[in-house]
Amino acid sequence: MTPAPTQSPQARAARRSDRVFFASFGILGGSYLLLLLATLAADLFYTSPGHLWHALQSPEIRYAIRLSLLSCTLTTLLSLWVAVPVGYLMARVRFPGQRLIDAIFDIPIVLPPLVIGLSLLILFQTAPGRALERFFPVTYAVPSVVLAQFMVACAFAVRTMRATFDQISPRHEQVALTLGCTRSQAFWMVVLPEARRGLLTAATLAWARSLGEFGPILVFSGATRMKTEVLSTTVFLELSVGNLEAAVAVSLLMVAAAVLVLLLIRTKGSENSFHRPV
Repeated sequence: MTPAPTQSPQARAARRSDRVFFASFGILGGSYLLLLLATLAADLFYTSPGHLWHALQSPEIRYAIRLSLLSCTLTTLLSLWVAVPVGYLMARVRFPGQRLIDAIFDIPIVLPPLVIGLSLLILFQTAPGRALERFFPVTYAVPSVVLAQFMVACAFAVRTMRATFDQISPRHEQVALTLGCTRSQAFWMVVLPEARRGLLTAATLAWARSLGEFGPILVFSGATRMKTEVLSTTVFLELSVGNLEAAVAVSLLMVAAAVLVLLLIRTKGSENSFHRPV
């Protein structure tokens, strides 16, 4: 039998150092993961299947679920409709004032959500806003829910698509142009297919952010039962009347919906990546 090679003291020291390094990182990450799991477990043990079933039987909560699904989906589509062209222009075109405009797109990310809702409310108190509402009511109506969600979710989608297009080499697009494609054809046939994983990520962020939005909706849309009530404001309304069990049950519904969407989209993204032709 061949004797096992002995490691040098330097190699053993390096392995010990690696173990300490990865263990310290694992402890830091594991502590945050443990906190997340602990909060979810606390919600699960606080409520019961009966509370969840009773919440689902409530007409108000059913309406909030329907409006949440509708508004989040519409907000996601609108966010992608804006984020794709904006992200592409910011990644491909250089123009004066670009850094300022780039910073403006990030304002909804760093501002407190209540400020965004207040700003929207003030906007529709101006003369142009009042003129628009004579023909198309927005404030304290369903469109205000979508607009409040869109103001925040679109900023995340824009940032994601900007990073996506930054990572895509313009060389393939230039080759398509030299082969006779127009700029539009090169974008739809070459660039956008390469950006599909970024699109999925942007859609995920926009939808999840819309689902959890609360501050702008509360200020700009209100929390009127069977009118502008979404799941996030349902939690607030149930807490305000002391119905903590229903609030926790609705919170678990939001967690389940968010996790389901994230898993479905990420699984789809992994499948697309796996089947990508070499």
